[in-house]
Order: sequence, then structure tokens, then C-alpha cells
Amino acid sequence: MSTTAELLKGAAELFPGEVVTRAHVRHFDLPSGVGRFALITLDNGHDHTKPTTLGPQSLANIDAAIDQVEKEAADGDIVGVGVTGKPFIFAVGADLKGVELLKRHEDALAIGKGGHDVLKRLANLAVPSFAYYNGAAMGGGVEIGLHCTYRTVSAALPAFSLPEVFLGLVPGWGGCTLLPNLIGADKAVSVIIENSLNQNRQLKGAQVFELGIADAIFEGADFLEQSLIWTASVLKGEITVERPVIDRGEAWDRAVARGRFVADGKVHGAAPAAYRALDIIAAAKNGDLQQGYDAEDRALADLIMGGELRSGIYAFNLVQKRAKRPAGAPDKSLARPVTKVGVVGAGLMASQLALLFLRRLEVPVVLTDIDQERVDKGVGYVHAEIDKLLGKGRVDQDKANRLKGLVSGVLDKAEGFADADFVIEAVFEEMGVKQKVFAEVEAVAPAHAILATNTSSLSVSEMASKLKHPERVVGFHFFNPVAILPLLEIVRGEQTDEASLATAFGVARKLKKTAVLVKDAPAFVVNRILTRFMGEIQNVIDEGTPVPVAEKAVEPLGLPMSPLVLLELVGPAIGLHVSETLNRAFPERFTVSPNLKAVVEAGKRGFYTYDSGKPELDPEVAALLKQGDTVLTEEQVRDRVLDAVAQEIGLMLDEGVVAEAQDIDLCLITGAGWPFHLGGITPYLDREGVAERVNGKRFLAPGAASVPA
Repeated sequence: MSTTAELLKGAAELFPGEVVTRAHVRHFDLPSGVGRFALITLDNGHDHTKPTTLGPQSLANIDAAIDQVEKEAADGDIVGVGVTGKPFIFAVGADLKGVELLKRHEDALAIGKGGHDVLKRLANLAVPSFAYYNGAAMGGGVEIGLHCTYRTVSAALPAFSLPEVFLGLVPGWGGCTLLPNLIGADKAVSVIIENSLNQNRQLKGAQVFELGIADAIFEGADFLEQSLIWTASVLKGEITVERPVIDRGEAWDRAVARGRFVADGKVHGAAPAAYRALDIIAAAKNGDLQQGYDAEDRALADLIMGGELRSGIYAFNLVQKRAKRPAGAPDKSLARPVTKVGVVGAGLMASQLALLFLRRLEVPVVLTDIDQERVDKGVGYVHAEIDKLLGKGRVDQDKANRLKGLVSGVLDKAEGFADADFVIEAVFEEMGVKQKVFAEVEAVAPAHAILATNTSSLSVSEMASKLKHPERVVGFHFFNPVAILPLLEIVRGEQTDEASLATAFGVARKLKKTAVLVKDAPAFVVNRILTRFMGEIQNVIDEGTPVPVAEKAVEPLGLPMSPLVLLELVGPAIGLHVSETLNRAFPERFTVSPNLKAVVEAGKRGFYTYDSGKPELDPEVAALLKQGDTVLTEEQVRDRVLDAVAQEIGLMLDEGVVAEAQDIDLCLITGAGWPFHLGGITPYLDREGVAERVNGKRFLAPGAASVPA
């Protein structure tokens, strides 16, 4: 058997580029004469913008620090050991850059085993161990603390999670085994499965304490000092930490069943990580920790060598890195300041945009519409949303008053926009209407003002074509709900100049949106792909395949919702409009479904009713459907849909709609909620052989979003 040191040395050789975390040991006397204490501080030598990670050399450094304190504890030189992090960061888990480099199952197994061998030593010291969660803690960082005897948490801690399932892994250094044994299976399932699959939802310090993960909570300003005073009281016996008795009966089984229900609802069995984690949690019921650790090692190794994790890491890197440096964006120095925003329209979309600009830019925002009632309704919506933020404690009364004072509505565009730097329209999706609006705005807005359109499918160049200054028109396409979906497609028209584009990207940054530069092509990126995807589903239904078969066919992708539920969310009328726009542009590939047309003309809001609590085909819609007699199997439907999507993406890349396939994936992840375990879409199409079957080549190089050869 290899020793821990040998395992970690071998792993470190595979990962020469690791940002190494040091484990500094210092000693001091605890208050009240309790005795000498050893504190291990994890620090990679960088500030908080480069969080502390745990690669193989970092684990070896922690192992060496534990060697030292283990001897001191055995010799009676210290009364306890603490672990904390650098300012604002405890530790954010395994270094994913190292995981990407692994090519062999045995190397992956070494990562899991090495982590366990080091961290479980914290539980086996001759003195109590304490974790002080002073800042962000994720994955392996959380697990360091779980191996300790006691834990405290800072009330200022902004982010705490076990995000592994979200990426395609399991919490594999004790998380799946220790957490349910600490706080019970149900709470553990919420943290490990539910939060992960809800877009990696983070816990705050107070929630970590309420869940029972931490034994005490202290304010951020003097967190470590208060934690050490508390530690002294625990060691003196003045404070006894009481933990609840864990229910190892039916409650445990119910919790695991609930986890499976959550996983089925999110990934439909399409990604293995959640199910592997649940198997380990189920087995942890007997309290045998070593058995759990061994199961975690096996699961980690299997998943590290699988496509879902590689796609998950690829997607994570897109969202964390590529999103911050948009391909093709002009130099930031060209951007002009935006001190006032105009919004044309006061309907729901326009009101959501007004609220977003108001909250993020904190500059005057003025809405206009065709009558006072609509204007008042739009301003009223923004005021009501600010009141909700006030009620939740997200803003204080002063800020709420200030924000409300910054939003106004007028009927006269000249009055509203004469000093606006950025005017965005969110009116009816019809070219003539939008051209008329822009002509009116150009006549009254300053010469430097950006004219932005929130169109979802119309040509930005055509919209600008009748203006005196078409160079300042830019597409600024948000996704609904505006407050939740991060994507912003920034569309460069044929005459859009660099300064206007740079200003648009600057505004997007302040709005905290993921901006992707797209060419002015019909329906841009997300709507073009989704319309082709949905169009193929509609085609097979029109030809004769039963609705449930067509819907179920794409379940193995693990998409956030089925195609027809998505259609309901978008609105059948909007779906029809976009398909008509694309049919005019590309009649050979985009069809207009007569059945969808009939559903829209009948005023139906979707294909389903929910009277029974779950979606069932609406009998009135069923009566409208006129189908042929070609019935396909689920597999045949899936092949047709995926072939169509692969073809469309290939054509979009050939046309230069975006810079690279990575931008397609970034758009689908942030604009349509496509899962990380698919990596968006192109890694999945590569992995399943669809890209080569349709286009004769992969979208991504081998080793990108896949195990290196």
C-alpha cells in the first residue's frame, strides 16, 4: 500500500501548475490560563480574489502541519488545535485545474484517498480540534471543518456550500458521510443535493449555524478572537456543546427518497453524481465512517473519469472566467459614462428592465409609454418591487426612498430623454413599431446616447437603417426573468461603432450580467437554437408522434424543463413569432407548426393543464391537434432533435454568429439554464458522437470537456 505522502507526491507531479496553499502553524496561550494552543492558518499567499484551494501539494502541506501538532498533542504540549483561513477565505475546495489533468482511474482514486487520509487525522488527535470558518468555505474547505471536533462560523461569511453534485462530483473527502451523521440525513440532503442542483445555492453564516453545522456564531469584526474565547470555555468545561440525537430510522430513508425525487426533477437520471451521493448518504445510516470514506473514494474516481464532471468543470470555467472576458468586446477605455437611462415602454419587460438599471446603476431612470395609465403602472411596479426588497431587509429605508426618487415616468419622450445617455426600447416585437420608436428617440436624445433594443429575434441593422446615426444602435437582449437569468446577448449591428459597443459592455458589467457578443443574425444565439430544438419536437408531433413520447425523448439530457413546459413559460405566441421570423430567414430548416398556430389562435397559454397537480395534455388542445401517421420512438425523436441542433450550431459557427463553440455553451447555460453536466450543449454532442455524425467533426478539441487521451 502506498503511504499518504507517496500518493500526494505522485499526484503533485501530475499537477506542476498548482497554486500551493501553505499551512502555517503558530502557538499562543488561550485566555483564562487554559493552556497552549496550536492554530493552523491556510493561506496561498494571494489576496481574497484568488481563493485558497486544495491541490495535492497543498494537502501535503496540511499533512505536514498535522504531523507537527499531532506530536505536540501526544507530548502534552498543547491543549487543542484550530484551523482557519486567510482574510475573507477559509478554503474553497479541491483545485479543479488539477482534476482536469487526471487521465487514469488510479490517479483519481489517489486524490480521494489522499484527501481522506489527511483530513481524518484532525478527528484522531489526542486533543480536541476546532475549525473556525472565517470566510468563504466550499467543498473540501467545508469538509476540513467536518473532520474537526467543533466548529464556529462568522456571521459575515457570504458563501458556504458543498457544490460537488452541481459540477458532477460527490463531496468526497467526508462530506457525504460526516454531514448526515452530524445534522441528520434530511438537512444533509438539502445541502448536498438540493442546494447544489439549485444553481449551486450558497448558505450564509447564520444558516450554517441554524443547520447545526457550526456550534457557535460570532460577528465578523472580531470573529477569531471571540472563537478563541469560546474555545477556552469549551476546553475548561464551562460550555458543553450539545448536538441533537440523529434519527437513524425511517426519517433517514425518507430523506434519501426526497433527495432522489429532487434529483429526478432536476436531472431526470441523466447525470450520475446526485445518485452516487445519495447512495453514500443512504449507507452512512449505520454510522460506519470508514465504510463511507471508501465509498466516497470509489465514487470520486469513477466520476472524475466521466464526461459529466469534465463538462461540469468546462461549464464552471466558462461562467467564472470566459464570462468575465467576453470574446470580441472592445477596449473598456472607449466606454462612455451612463448617468441617466431611458426605457421606452412600461409593460412587464420594460418595468423589469427599469428596476434592474435602477438597482445596479443607481442613476435616474425614466419610463415612457403611450398613455398615463401604463406609465403609472410601470412606475408602480418598480416601487412595489423596492418595497418588497425593503420588507426582506435587502435595502434600508433611506436606500428605498432614494431608489424610488430616481425612477419616474413621462408621456413626452423629449422631456424624458433629452439628457439620457442610454435609452432601451422594450416595445412590441414588430419591425415597423421599433423603427418608429427609434426615430422618435433619435430626434430628442443627445447625440452621444446609446439606442439599445431588447429585440429577441429582429435585425438590429434593419432597425437602425433609417436613422441619421445608425452607429449608436446596439442589440441588448435580456432573458426572462430579467432578475434571475444572467445572460445578455449584445448584438453588433452592421454600423454599430466601437464606442457604442464598449459602452454597452460597460453597462452590462455594472448590471452584473454575462455579456456575449453576437452577430446580427436572425434570433441571435439562444432563441435560434431553442427554436430549432423546439421546432423539431413540434415537427414530430405534427407528423404523428404522441405528445408524451416527443416530450420524454429528450429527458436524458436532464434539461431544466420539458420542451412544451418551456414553450408555456416563453408563451406560445412568442414561440410562434420567433419560428415565423426564422422560417422567413431559413425556410429549409425552420418550420411554422400548424398545430402551434392553432393553439395560439385558440388563445391557449400552453399544451397542458395542471388540475391534478402535474402536467396533463389539455383536452381542448388535444382536440385542436391534427397529426399525421408517422409515429417515432423516443430514440428516433432524440436523434432527430440532436441532429437538428448540431447542424444549426455548426452553421452558426460557420456564419460567425459568435467567436467560438464555447460562447454557444455560455449562452445556453446562462440564458436558458442548460445544465452544467452537459457543459451547455457542444460537449454533449461531441460525447454522444452527434457532432461528427452531422458535421463530420467535433465542436471542441479532444480533452476539452472530456477526459484527456
